Amino acid sequence: MASRFAACVLGLTMALGAMPTANADPVEDFYRSHPVTMILGYSAGGTFDIFARTVGTYMQRYIPGRPTMVVQNMPGAGSLTATNYVYNISPKDGSVIAMVRAPVFEPLTGTNASAFDATKFTWIGNGLQELVVCAVLGNPQIKSAADATRISFTLAGSGPGSDDDMFSKALIKLLGFKGRLISGYPGGNEMNMAVQTGEVDGRCGWSWSGVLDMPDWQKVRPLVALTFKRSPELPDTPTIMEMATTERQKQILTVLVSAEVLGRPFLAPPNVPADRAAALRKAFDAAMKDPGLIADLTARHEAPTPNDWREVETLVKNLFATPKDVLEEAKALIN
Repeated sequence: MASRFAACVLGLTMALGAMPTANADPVEDFYRSHPVTMILGYSAGGTFDIFARTVGTYMQRYIPGRPTMVVQNMPGAGSLTATNYVYNISPKDGSVIAMVRAPVFEPLTGTNASAFDATKFTWIGNGLQELVVCAVLGNPQIKSAADATRISFTLAGSGPGSDDDMFSKALIKLLGFKGRLISGYPGGNEMNMAVQTGEVDGRCGWSWSGVLDMPDWQKVRPLVALTFKRSPELPDTPTIMEMATTERQKQILTVLVSAEVLGRPFLAPPNVPADRAAALRKAFDAAMKDPGLIADLTARHEAPTPNDWREVETLVKNLFATPKDVLEEAKALIN
């Protein structure tokens, strides 16, 4: 009798032990045992790189299980190389996220090198609505946008799909700037160095926060703000929209500037499990509100102006809803 009772107790204990506990969290269990890799489509040490690493440090604190955050730089073609990797090769289990801008501009670049569908990414959020300029440090004759339409100068770019290449081409071909684009720099750090050493005169598609990080930033002369409205930071600098003289120019520039709103977008590959995607999005939103992150970024002139994933998703869909004839003319202009 006693042995039969002991056997029942043992069986019950084993059965209970096999049952999941009420507090088990599969998302937390996953991230406790899986590091998160952040792919950066830009070179180390640049403005985008430092911003993403800072966000990753805070975001890691809010992901269930607090996984290790591993950063991997994968520069090339304005983040197109990294975007193709994330979409086609990286694991789709929630262990990989990225900060890349190629998907935002894909409606405009849309070349055979774009091996992804931007609407299918798992969008996490956007960290900064960028103030971007066309500016020069070299060629002291150029002090205004009007000068740039009369005097030849050189501009740095990082490849098709990058802000610098596209805005340079738009200003040169559409608005008559006498610029010559020298493309192929790995990232912002290298382009800034090229400007500082006199290898080129300036950049179009240049983050103003990146300008402010330069030791001689006071010598940089902003010619045009690549925005819809004049910025309080640069109240005397005209916007690119002010330079448009025809309705068609305004339509094309509207597409370019709309994409620029998503200055620092974060995403994951398509088909990430819904619960892990929700955890990543929640962690991103929490990081954007963290006083420590706000202080760190503000000190770098990059106070966060975030969009949540729903807003990003809507903006991307709206870009893809642009009339085909406008997109085709924009593509012909910048490719």
